[in-house]
Amino acid sequence: MAGNGVFDWERPLVELEKRIEELRAFNEERGMQLADDIAFLERRAQRLREEIYRNLTPWQRVMMARHSGRPTFLEYVELIFDDFIELHGDRRAGDDGAMVGGIARLDGRPVTVVGTQKGRDTKENLQRNFGLPHPEGYRKALRLMKQAEKFGRPIVTFVDVVGAFPGIEAEQRGQGVAIAENIMAMSQLRTPIVVVVTGEGGSGGALAIGVGDRVYMLEHAWYSVISPEMCATILWRDSSRAPEAASILRLTAQDLLSLGVIDGIIPEPLGGAHRDKVRTAQSVKEVLRSALAELESIPLDELVERRFLRYRSMGAWKVATEAGSPQQAAGTLADAVAAAGAEAQGHGATEPSQEAPSEAPVREGDGSRARRGSRRQGAKDGGGTSR
Repeated sequence: MAGNGVFDWERPLVELEKRIEELRAFNEERGMQLADDIAFLERRAQRLREEIYRNLTPWQRVMMARHSGRPTFLEYVELIFDDFIELHGDRRAGDDGAMVGGIARLDGRPVTVVGTQKGRDTKENLQRNFGLPHPEGYRKALRLMKQAEKFGRPIVTFVDVVGAFPGIEAEQRGQGVAIAENIMAMSQLRTPIVVVVTGEGGSGGALAIGVGDRVYMLEHAWYSVISPEMCATILWRDSSRAPEAASILRLTAQDLLSLGVIDGIIPEPLGGAHRDKVRTAQSVKEVLRSALAELESIPLDELVERRFLRYRSMGAWKVATEAGSPQQAAGTLADAVAAAGAEAQGHGATEPSQEAPSEAPVREGDGSRARRGSRRQGAKDGGGTSR
């Protein structure tokens, strides 16, 4: 992407749009009759716009999600919610500028809002740690979500993070544990949770605030266990093959909707969310209204159970049978777990009756004496022993 925020594949469109603006200015200045010419070029620009943005590759969508002008979490908060009050600190180590959260109102309804925040310039990026949360950021998010549960407020999270901060100091403060605790706690919170992936959704750094009853993605967002660059580096030791990795990771909103990982895709203005932030925020707001209205009508016990089953049911499995078998069994991961559990319980019930009566159990500490006795008996019989 060039320094002016234009991607290579957008250049023909940008040049055409610039020409249209020049003709408009010339027409107004000189008073010439160029309306027909301008209308012709506008129709041509619209066709080119649709041709470009309706046929983006997965890698191009990744680049769109990283556009420097894309709306940030705090911009969404300003455009969607009212009376936002930011809350700070994890009550253990400190505050984290990369993770922002607080209380707000959505159409008068109190909600807790949490999201990752990126910077616009060098100074803000340093303040926000380039949008990479530390453990205290995840613990702050969890503190606010538990507070929301206590006071009966729905939770809305906005995900735009390539991953958790990978520095050694973050690991020393328990980065992996913080992420795991968030995932476990969010699966059990007795309040509605709606997740919106607005840009990048990378690895556990995204999942730590991404467990919800409803999960949505913006049209040009991506969500994956790993970034395309890291995937290419691991698989082929060549980060330049990131476009190829993006194609096989199935990380786009369209892919994840077909896989059942997300519940819906929020459309963006043609050209991306950065072209019309107000319109994008309005689309997100409408989805939030609808989702919360639906979720708040569900009893809490049922809500938590559905959320648990939602994640247990992700993923498909297929049992390979012997050649010539008429069919193969297929189902979800939850089906496989349940079947394995039932099979294990069945074996446990029948094995005692099938086995011959066993000798008296060996108490703790008797095993070593039994082995020594066996070696002594082997020596008496002329056999050898080995350690």
